[in-house]
Amino acid sequence: MFIDQVHVVLRAGRGGNGCVSFRREARVPKGGPDGGHGGEGGGIFLVSGTNLNSLSYFRFHPITKARNGRPGEGGNRQGKRGEVIALTVPVGTVVKEKGRDKVLYDFMKPGERFLAAKGGKGGRGNASYATSTHQTPREFEPGRPGEEKELLLELKIIADAGLVGFPNVGKSTLISRISAARPVIADYAFTTLTPNLGVVDLGESTSLVVADIPGLIEGAHLGHGLGTRFLKHVERTKILVHLIDVSPVTGRDPVRDYEVIMAELASFDPVLAAKAQILAANKTDLLGGGKARLDRIKRLAKEKGIPFYSISALTGKGLKELVAGMARAVREAEAKAEEGRG
Repeated sequence: MFIDQVHVVLRAGRGGNGCVSFRREARVPKGGPDGGHGGEGGGIFLVSGTNLNSLSYFRFHPITKARNGRPGEGGNRQGKRGEVIALTVPVGTVVKEKGRDKVLYDFMKPGERFLAAKGGKGGRGNASYATSTHQTPREFEPGRPGEEKELLLELKIIADAGLVGFPNVGKSTLISRISAARPVIADYAFTTLTPNLGVVDLGESTSLVVADIPGLIEGAHLGHGLGTRFLKHVERTKILVHLIDVSPVTGRDPVRDYEVIMAELASFDPVLAAKAQILAANKTDLLGGGKARLDRIKRLAKEKGIPFYSISALTGKGLKELVAGMARAVREAEAKAEEGRG
């Protein structure tokens, strides 16, 4: 089950109380205070893992509570600390406070740790209250409560290239031909209901991660169709591969299709529309003798200075050239981003 947004409640453990105790030993008639400190309450960490691509665990475990610290003991023994809990989240998870847009942490790499809820501090035992004028203290400090956080976890897929376009333009077929991904493919709109990731082998120990973003329609940024549910996954991609169905079967204008999708991306976030992109005309195997639709989208790509590829995801025509172009565009985007950081 693909879950990309969940609300969770994290309750860290309470610190243990300090201890009131006095030393009792043979031949030591005036033993002093020896009450130890309470143990710290267990904290809750979020840790990014490599083998997860969904937040489904949290759908069935929305509340997590860490153990309390144990109280201190005599003989200056500190109470046992509450066990620390580490919850694994996918890379690309954004942590926010519930009801607020402020980002608390953004997991961009595997192995990152974020202390989401800190355990309460253990209280002091009476040994720490002893002074030269107060030699038999009976005071102690109670443990402090741990943090309780209500958080929104939101997953945004991290990929090198994102496939965008109208429903049923061939995105799932394309990703199944260039990678080992096996999405559901059928001849009806909105076949893909969750983003699919595919790893494209480029040889020489290099690869390209491609995300198949479920189909967009006009008004998606307002919630139409699948709405904004999956538009957020495009934000992480380095480039966009805009797939256009140029076959006459749809009855739609391919240039109009391009303009609609670009308008939806810009309405959701102008940064998306400004990303480097590739334009791929798909289903050329269904054109027959009529090339006018293909020529129109080709001219559009030339006018906008966008790399253009004519392909058939079904037959495999042009896929080798498209993959090479995607790899080149990703390298250029990475180099540009590196220059911007420098």
